[in-house]
Order: sequence, then C-alpha cells, then structure tokens
Amino acid sequence: MKLSNIGELTLLLVAMLTIMVGAALAPGLGSIAHELGVGDYATLLLTLPAFGAIMFAPLFGMLIDRIGARTILLASLWGYFIFGVGGMFLHGPWLVVIDRIVLGGFAAGVMASGTAVISQWYQGTARLNMIAKQGMAIELGGVVFLFAGGILSEWHWQAPFLLYVMGFVCFLMTKFWVPPVKAAEVLEPVDVSVSTFGANSLRPIVIFAVLAMGVFFSLVVTLPQFLAELSYSEAETGYVLSFISFMAVMSAMVMPKMVKQVKAQNTLVIAFISYAIAHCVFAFNNGTATIVLASIFAGIGFGFSIPLLNHLTVEVSTDKNRGRNLSKFAMAVFAGQFVTSIFDFLDYSHHNVLLLCAVIAAVCSILIGVNKSAKLSALAS
Repeated sequence: MKLSNIGELTLLLVAMLTIMVGAALAPGLGSIAHELGVGDYATLLLTLPAFGAIMFAPLFGMLIDRIGARTILLASLWGYFIFGVGGMFLHGPWLVVIDRIVLGGFAAGVMASGTAVISQWYQGTARLNMIAKQGMAIELGGVVFLFAGGILSEWHWQAPFLLYVMGFVCFLMTKFWVPPVKAAEVLEPVDVSVSTFGANSLRPIVIFAVLAMGVFFSLVVTLPQFLAELSYSEAETGYVLSFISFMAVMSAMVMPKMVKQVKAQNTLVIAFISYAIAHCVFAFNNGTATIVLASIFAGIGFGFSIPLLNHLTVEVSTDKNRGRNLSKFAMAVFAGQFVTSIFDFLDYSHHNVLLLCAVIAAVCSILIGVNKSAKLSALAS
C-alpha cells in the first residue's frame, strides 16, 4: 500500500510545525512578551519550547514504541494546538513558562512521531528522498511562518497565536489521509553505503546533530545584531535569513543525489565545511556579495546535514527502538537550538562568536572525514 499524495503533503505540513514553535512569535516578540507579562524575559518565549522538547522527548519516544507512531502523532498535534493557541489567553511568568515548556514537549512528539510514520510508509531511497523533503519543509516553514507572523503581529499582538491552529488542521489531515500501517515483520537490512556510522551507532549521529543544529542556529541568534552593526535594516536582515532558509531548501532537495554520488560520510563533511566557510565569510564580511556567498554556504550546511542525520537515525533503528531513537534525535535538534542561548551570556563580540562556530564546524568535518566508523563510535562513548 502506497501513501497518497495528500497524505505525503500532510506529513510535510506536520514537519513545518517544528520550526513554527518559535517562528510564529519571533517577529512580534517584544510586544507579545509585554502583553503576556513577561517583557523582561522575552527571549524565553523562543527558547523555552526547545527546553520542553528536551525534557519530554524521551517520554514521547517510549510512547511511540509502545502505542504506535500514528497514535502519538495525533495526540501530539492535538496538544500542540491546545497549548499553542491557548498561550494568547495567559498572563504572568509562571503560566507562560509552563505553557511554552509543554508546547515544546508536544513539538518534540510531533517531530519524532512524524518521522516514525514516514519510516513506516517509505523504505530505502524513497525514505531518504522523503526525509529530504521533510528537511525542505522545515526550512520553508521558517520562511512562511516568519513572514506570516510579522503580518499578523502588526494586526494584533494575539494574532500570531492563530498560526498554531495549523496543529488542528494537521490533526484532521492525518486522521483522514494518513491511515495506520502495520509495521513490517521483517526488517530491511541496514544499507552500509548510507549508514555512515554503522548499525546501532546512534550516539555519534546525535552528537553531530546537536553540533550541526547549534552551528546553524547560531546564525539565527547572532546575525540580527551583527548585521545591525553593519547598518543593515531589520527588513534587510530578514531578507538574509530568508535567503539562508531558501538555500537550505534547495540543498535538501539535492542531498539524496549527493549521497548517491559521494556517500553519506562525505556529504556530512561537505556540510560542516560549508558551515565553517559561511561563518568565516560572515565574520570577515565587507560587502553585500560576501553576505550572499556566506548565506549560500550556510544553507548548504543545513540542507546536507540535518535531513541526512535524521535519515541515518532511522537507518540504524529497528521497529522496537525507532521511536526512542527518533526522540533522541529530536532532543538533539532542540538542544542545538537551546545551547545557542549561551551566546547571550558570553562576553564575546559577534565576530568572535562566528569564528568560534567556524572552528567547531571545521573540527567536526575533520572528525567525520578522517575517522572510521568504529573510531567515531569510540569517540562518542
């Protein structure tokens, strides 16, 4: 049985919800935080969902393996909708903090269970292609929801919360167009040409997922202020971030072909090298042309890393542990976002932060490129 086109579209819309957790409120963050009574802690509205995802992802992973991916996806979408839209009616630090943390937990459930459902419907190359599309959907969601959130925030401070209604829309679409599928009784063999780190080697995948997402998200955190120092307007900064997301979408589109040509290990090496180049070029920027060049490499870094590492997580998993493994991957992605908040407390210039991330990316490319899978596993442990 094959999933219909509208069923595939549903799973891609589900993937977009991951980035929407923070993107929906980001454009009007200041006014929204003030109205919610947390004006002094505005950034927490963006970082707390990531913290909640890290906290609750193991629980959702266990439930996926015990109850089933589709059931948990439906429950997570419902919770995402309730706690997302419900946030507009709260006031005061405690209620807002609890709401954002729980919302992040359901976002992790959506991410892990959504990928688990994809892994049930697609196999082999088709699965890699679908997960690449999933990565494209996540980045495209960043562009769409940042734009929509900006427009809605100008209308009314509560209006951006209406974007969380997408959780209910996806719930209905999943209910009607993504039917349950019986887990395969005979598992497919792991494709060693794709599984860079070997079977049962999840830990290095998770580590590199944290680092890949952290290095990428450092640009989201750093560039607005860094470009402001270079006299870029808020609108121009938005164009740069949108262009990075667009390049990530394009890169994720060609990632499966890249894996087929040069193998997964070399694709990851290229991803981290691209991150390193992007951060260096941003750090030593002296004109619009270099900003565009750096944005291209930043998009390549994301498109060649996060979707591929997501696929590798599925490849080294079995039906018995896939939910827990995907929850660990979700934790890694949100942890990569959350750790970038440390930059607010470091007494470093934006220039030095960019160079630090460039060094981290370069070291990762070296570790992946020169070590055999056994050594990588030993390093991770």
